[in-house]
Amino acid sequence: MRTINCRLVVFQRIVLKKETRLQNLEDLAVYGMVVKHRGFTAAARVLHTSKSALSKRVARLEERLGVRLIERSSRGFRVTAIGAEVAAHAEAVVASAAEAERAAQLLTSAPRGAIRIACPPGLLHTALSDALCRFALSYPEIRVAVTVSNRRVDLVEEPFDLAIRARERLDSEAGLIVRKLGVSRRILVAAPDYLERRPPIGGPDDLRHEQLVTLAEDGAATEWILMREGGEQRVIEFTPRFAATDFGLLNQAALAGLGIALVTEAIGGPFIESGRLTHVLPDWHASETVVHVAFTSRRGLLPATRALIDFLAGESLRGL
Repeated sequence: MRTINCRLVVFQRIVLKKETRLQNLEDLAVYGMVVKHRGFTAAARVLHTSKSALSKRVARLEERLGVRLIERSSRGFRVTAIGAEVAAHAEAVVASAAEAERAAQLLTSAPRGAIRIACPPGLLHTALSDALCRFALSYPEIRVAVTVSNRRVDLVEEPFDLAIRARERLDSEAGLIVRKLGVSRRILVAAPDYLERRPPIGGPDDLRHEQLVTLAEDGAATEWILMREGGEQRVIEFTPRFAATDFGLLNQAALAGLGIALVTEAIGGPFIESGRLTHVLPDWHASETVVHVAFTSRRGLLPATRALIDFLAGESLRGL
């Protein structure tokens, strides 16, 4: 019981008095080295100082704490019970300081190492893919690994550094930080020869009589919510003629004449310009999605990850 009470007194003096704690840190580290090397002489040799200097610092620490840490005699020294407890904490202080220094050096060093990114396939048919390649060329010391999947990865539990996502609104998941990269709009497209075979399309309601191509994991009944300037909306319920989880494949289906597809403007736009696709109901479009990068700061961002986020955010990406 006496030992426990003495320990409590020591920790009250170390923890409760902030100014004393700060003054003691260096002396505490020195004391830990003396205990670790089992004597003043060996510790002085490692620290490149004198034995007397170390002895004075340990004595000063004992005076401040009001306890005896080391029993000195002509035959050597013996660490007291409380001294052993304090030495354990001294070792932890030194280890924490070394870890803090290592972390600071890591965070301020040149970007290098590996980055693992999760990204849905539809976004890789856009300016984003070019941006990722330009980043890799700009940072030859960084290895980039992109996992292409529509699955929503768990950035806390899975080994991804960041995820690039397209949602109707920014992620608000607890523990995540997001940075907006741009906005993506979905439009209706079809091959000219398909439209030539069909009656004229005067408005969204006419789409119910068409072959429709959409983003979905199966061919079950689904719906499009279309809108135009002024806030007017139309809900089109249908069973798709062709469904896929990749906008690039949907665009190919439209080019093949399978029907009218809802694709991103970035994917369908170039084919509209070339004449291979026709922009159907150009006054109407689906809701815009916000393209953003999501990441967690649970361990702090490594330089490589921070460099990629800053690079993408600074690209002013168009055509998403």
